[in-house]
Amino acid sequence: MPRTSPAFPLLLPPWLAHALRAQRGPVPWNAVVRGALAGGPLLAVAVLAGRESLGVVAALGALFAGINDRPGSRRAAVPRIGVPALAGAAGLAAGTYAGEGLGAVALTLLLTALGFVAGAVSAVGPVASGAGTQLLVAAAVGAGMPLPDPGWQRALFLLAGAGWLLVLRLVLPTPGALTADFRFDGERAAVAGVYDAIAALLSAVGGPDAEGRRAALTAALDQAQDALAGPRLRRYASSAAERRLRAQYAAALPLAEAATALAWAGDALPARTAQGPRRLAAAVRTGGPCGPLPAPARTVPGLRALDDALLHAADTFDRGGRPPARGAGRTAREGPHRRPPRGRALLRTVTGPGGREYGFRVALCYGAGAAVAQALHHAHWYWLPATAVFLVKPDLGPLVSRVLSRAAGTVLGALLFAGFAAVLPRPEGLVALVAVSGALLPVATRHFAAQTAVVTVLVLALVMVGGEPQASWGRIGETLLACAIVLVAGHLPAPGQRGGTVRARLAAAHEAAHAYLAHVLNGTGDQVAGDQAAGDRTAGDRAVGDRTAADRTAGDRAVGDRIAADRAVRWVLRREAYRALAEARAAIDRSAAELPALARHTEGTGEVAATLERLVDTTTACAVHLDDTGRLTARHTELLATLLDELVDHPEGAAGPLTVPPAPTPARGPSPWRPVGRPDVRRPTAAGSPGTASPSRPRSPGSGAAD
Repeated sequence: MPRTSPAFPLLLPPWLAHALRAQRGPVPWNAVVRGALAGGPLLAVAVLAGRESLGVVAALGALFAGINDRPGSRRAAVPRIGVPALAGAAGLAAGTYAGEGLGAVALTLLLTALGFVAGAVSAVGPVASGAGTQLLVAAAVGAGMPLPDPGWQRALFLLAGAGWLLVLRLVLPTPGALTADFRFDGERAAVAGVYDAIAALLSAVGGPDAEGRRAALTAALDQAQDALAGPRLRRYASSAAERRLRAQYAAALPLAEAATALAWAGDALPARTAQGPRRLAAAVRTGGPCGPLPAPARTVPGLRALDDALLHAADTFDRGGRPPARGAGRTAREGPHRRPPRGRALLRTVTGPGGREYGFRVALCYGAGAAVAQALHHAHWYWLPATAVFLVKPDLGPLVSRVLSRAAGTVLGALLFAGFAAVLPRPEGLVALVAVSGALLPVATRHFAAQTAVVTVLVLALVMVGGEPQASWGRIGETLLACAIVLVAGHLPAPGQRGGTVRARLAAAHEAAHAYLAHVLNGTGDQVAGDQAAGDRTAGDRAVGDRTAADRTAGDRAVGDRIAADRAVRWVLRREAYRALAEARAAIDRSAAELPALARHTEGTGEVAATLERLVDTTTACAVHLDDTGRLTARHTELLATLLDELVDHPEGAAGPLTVPPAPTPARGPSPWRPVGRPDVRRPTAAGSPGTASPSRPRSPGSGAAD
């Protein structure tokens, strides 16, 4: 996973330090190959056929798709690339016909209204944000770039260019992934990353890095969930490889839950505790067996939950994708689906404070850019509003960081292209430059300035192939003008409270955290369900007296189904809570790196997010403890009450009271991990500790005791 780090260790203000921060990580060679094979070959074919204008449009489609081509699974790449491509095609057609039939004033008003709608929809999520951005950029290109082709042909070829890169994304294998089913190399890497993150968290428990490792585990689970839960033609897995990966992901959920509970407890663990998840990660990558797994000492509820989760993960790997663990069966069969958002919830996001504020800023910058560009009275006026769209996107970083990076990247790219244009032959040299720029784009996405420089070179080469004269200096001036417009518009007062996007994300995290807590405390609960069913069976036996063993077995299966359903719901709610918290924390961090005039509007939200994170961690610890003992300790209840009071008392965190109900105190019942009526698959050793990792896979010798 890419990491970010400052370019040099100087004490700089946050708004400047963010502009100097870049991602680090290995070179994505597969994306580099796709970039080289995308826009350049399409443009070469069009030049040979004498249709340079359509080749330019197709290469633009490949460029937009390359910007959205992020690491992950092939399945997740379909909406990430396809949905923005459809929006871009619609925007290009609409912009073309509007530019031909409307005057400057009417066209500016239309583009401003389109900017408001696209900006508000962008608040829904990353895919919607990419679609809104591509819609507006393509509309500006269609209205401001005079080409001889009709609008429907432009839209079709833009879609064809994006579709070509998507085909490359789906067909080309990842280097080194040919030893297994390369169709699922992204999913396999994502699931293995979850087990690696669990091992890293267990190693960091009790140390200063535990909080960061827990956040890294959340990011790994989010990535794996997105990789496995992408669009599919069938509800159930259609291949053994996909079923196995789903089962391995499902087996990681209880491991992550136990690891989070142990991190919450804060007691340092022996080094051997992390060895089991590491071996499971290696098994996911290689597709082989996991081998012996060291077992932790079963001294506290978190370690007992971890030991049981390791046992059933090993059993899942041995069975080849048939998880025996309760609650994991449905996840393994149907995939790690997120609860589908309701239409009313989506509408509330679009029309809420975050959507309105973002829509207002986008409309203001986009409309002002279009008006100023047309007032300059030149034929190719699309650059200024298109630049404003990229600059106003908050998910690309703080405002000043975006402006500085865009200005520096455009100047660098324009100067580089001016030098290339002076020496390269035309058009073959420009076609080669497009191919090289496409190959560099996946690496350049690590910093907005570098990405801007590469995109500037690529776009200037495309428009020169399309017949436009060399315009590097004009592009620099228009970019600086767009930067000034966005800087002014970004600091203007707006209707309502500023920081709407941050508060909307924080409200969603607040709601998800409380839903998770309410389910853990007020839901059925594994232990409670098991004890209630045991009590029902006892009462029934006293009343009837001759109830058969078969009837009891059927009742046990019903209890198991209820427990499995409760676990599945709990894991969905836990994933939603941690995902919403991660999104809120990212928005808060971006806002904190703004200039003080903007950062002050979201002061205090970081403390609320930290309180919500502690609340969700405590809720996870409560769930593990309830599974083990059926009751909460005084530490759990007191901390929950304290955290809830902090949220209610904080001006940014009040969202309605939620009381902590009395903790259930049933007698110890059957293990929630073991189906009632089924013997334990482990055989006790002489020391009284588990001696096997699964019915067919022994654990390491002496693995039942702590180091």
